[in-house]
Parts: sequence; structure tokens; C-alpha cells
Amino acid sequence: MRTSRRIILALMLGAAPVAAPGFAFDGAPVKPDAALPMVSQPAAQALNVPLKKTNAPAATAAPAPTLNSLQYAAEGGHPVAQWKLGRMYAAGDGVVQDDVRAFEYFSRIANAHAEDSPSAPQAAIVANAFVALGRYYLSGIPNPKIKADTDRAREMFSYAASYFGNADAQYDLARLYLKTPDASRDDFRYGARWLGLAAQKGQHQAQAMLGQMLFNGDRLPRQAARGLMWLTLARDNAAPDETWIRESYNRAIAKASDDDRAMAVQMLEHWVQGRKD
Repeated sequence: MRTSRRIILALMLGAAPVAAPGFAFDGAPVKPDAALPMVSQPAAQALNVPLKKTNAPAATAAPAPTLNSLQYAAEGGHPVAQWKLGRMYAAGDGVVQDDVRAFEYFSRIANAHAEDSPSAPQAAIVANAFVALGRYYLSGIPNPKIKADTDRAREMFSYAASYFGNADAQYDLARLYLKTPDASRDDFRYGARWLGLAAQKGQHQAQAMLGQMLFNGDRLPRQAARGLMWLTLARDNAAPDETWIRESYNRAIAKASDDDRAMAVQMLEHWVQGRKD
């Protein structure tokens, strides 16, 4: 989505926000080789995810040819088909909702393609499969055999974040580091850096979280204008149910001084100019 000067200037009135890539958590671009805890490329068994066999009810809502063709391709090892089926079972989209079957499809992708090149055509799907698995490990799956396991979730997010550079994984990993009750200084430093990387890539939840921290001075030196900039960027891409982002933006814009708003406008204009160059 292109950012127009008219929309940027609306920030001064607390109106609709803009969508654009951002800066690092301290306002400067993050270098890819910044000091971060990295996960090396694993051997096939290193991140092996257990596959769960189930006797889930047969799907009835999706047209048989479409579902059958996806299942056929998935059984043949096609990662796109496996991803689509995993998403369908996770959401109950055209099939009976079944998190265990979704977990199994995501696991197949992770097990077969963990060592694929980050530039491979299917790399985004592989990274997203690791993210999906990490989120399942965070919450667990009721009744069956996938129990909540924060350490395992961290492994999934770390691999997708460091090897594939996935922004959602970077955000989820940042939250694990930042929200740990007994987080150490290093935990916070790692979390803040992962958050900055995700925000720079346009991950709107990371932008919102970073904006909150900067605007409120939450464990970071307070930078109200920069925080307002991030919240403005995040609000434009917030989903309808992500009310926390809009509420954070509304609170910030109401508290911001005229100087804060003016500086935020300058930061956004600087970004727009950088995109034109």
C-alpha cells in the first residue's frame, strides 16, 4: 500500500494511519548481521517434529475433487498442498476443524524442507509451517498428544526467524524473550532486536508493540514521536479484531504533544522520500 503525503499529514489530526516499512527499534535500520542468537541449519533429525496419526472424520464440506486433489498432492510430498490442507484443518475451512491434522501437515513440511535454501520458491511456506508449529507448541492442543512446550515453541520460532528471516517468527520470538517473567538483560536485548527486525519488515503487530514500548518508555528510553510513528504504521494494517492496536494508537495520539506529532510526520516523510530514491 502506497503512503501518500495526505495520509501522513492526517497523523497530525489523529486520522487514518499509513502503511509502510519501518525502522529498527531504535529508529535506525537494523543490520542483518546484528548480534542475535542464531540457529544453525539443522541436520534432518535436529528439528524433527513428531507426526500424529489420527482417525479424524472425513471432510464433507469441501468439493470432493478439490479436496481429493489436494490430499493426493500432499501425500506426494507437495509442500503447497500440505500447507493449504494444514490451513484448512486449522481453520475448519471447508473441512471439519482438526488441529491435530493441521499439526501433522505442518510437520511434514518442516521435516522434509527444513534445510531448503531460504531463496527456494517454497521457502515462505516452510517458514510459515515452523511458525504454525511454534504457535501450537505455545498453546498445546487439547486432548491429543501435543502438550504446551515453550522451549519447543522457541526452537520453531528461532529457526524460522534466523534461517528463513520470517517476520512473524521474529515477532513471536521477540514476545517470548520480552514477556518472560524472569527475563535477563540479554533476553530483553535479544527480544528488542528481534522486534526491531520484524517491525522493519512491516510486521504490524511488531510495529504496534514497539510503538507502545517507545511511546510509554516501557523498558526503553521514551521516544514519543518514534513510538507514535510505529503505532501509526501498525494501525493501518490491523485486522478488525486487533482492537488493542487501534486502542494503543488512539491513546498515544490523544497524549502526544504537538511537537511529538510534528516529529512523527517528519519521520514518516523521511521514510516516504527514502522509498522514492
